[in-house]
Amino acid sequence: MSEPNPVDETAPESAQAAPAEGAAPAGMVRTTLRSLLRSGPATAGLVLVAVHVLVAVLAPLLTSYAPTANAPDSALLGPSAAHWAGTDALGRDVLARVLYGGRYALMVSFAATACAVALGTVVGCAAALKGGWLDDLVMRVLDAVLAIPPILALLVVVTVLGAGPAVIVLAVTVVYAPQVVRVVRAAAMGVAPLDYVTAARARGERTLSILVREVLPNIADVVSVEFAMRASWVVLLISSLSFLGFGANPPTPDWGLMIAENRTAMTVVPWASLAPIIALATLVLGLNLSADGLAKAWGVDRVKEAR
Repeated sequence: MSEPNPVDETAPESAQAAPAEGAAPAGMVRTTLRSLLRSGPATAGLVLVAVHVLVAVLAPLLTSYAPTANAPDSALLGPSAAHWAGTDALGRDVLARVLYGGRYALMVSFAATACAVALGTVVGCAAALKGGWLDDLVMRVLDAVLAIPPILALLVVVTVLGAGPAVIVLAVTVVYAPQVVRVVRAAAMGVAPLDYVTAARARGERTLSILVREVLPNIADVVSVEFAMRASWVVLLISSLSFLGFGANPPTPDWGLMIAENRTAMTVVPWASLAPIIALATLVLGLNLSADGLAKAWGVDRVKEAR
């Protein structure tokens, strides 16, 4: 019998190694889902978020009313077969505005959170990898920025640049990115001294390459949990801005704006204010429970400690 070819021996190993590497993310997803589904609060949070996303996507199919259509003859009506949650002072269907308000809340909040987390992740990782004067400069700037109350910084940005979704996204990024930097930097500092990062530096790889290939994959759990936690706060913050008159402009279907517009008629048509309040509360609750479930599933306790 002829001796086996060494090349033939290594070929099956490499062929088997590739699926193993590709299966790692899928295996992590399955493990995370099992952990979340074993937790009652986490499961409830995922269901609440999924319902909100589904309702926002299917809003045109769930109601025949336009969210901005005025009908003065039907103003201040209570719940009925025609208007399940009643109408507001301008005769607009409350349920339609709540459904479409979910679209606005999810799109603007998730866009703002993604920008804040992305910017904070890049700056935090760069500061941790470079160290030295860059790290000191970043941290001193963060100390100065974080000394400003978030609501004040938001109001300044919105007052100077005006209202609108783009301005709100920018304002939230300015406020929350520095907080994300602190959390991500703390996580990256634990990865930077490890052997594979040192080996990448010895090979002469650039900082951006090390960040993308070595650091980010190993702090993805921290970044994901941070996104989920920040998203719940951003939803509430954007609604608060609208309630104060610095967020969405009328007649945009926004939950905070709806609460502000209908609070004076609480005794007449309570559902005009209660419906957006319930929608806002359930979305924030769902995001918070989902974030806590992810943190427990991945063991990301250091996120809260770093904060």
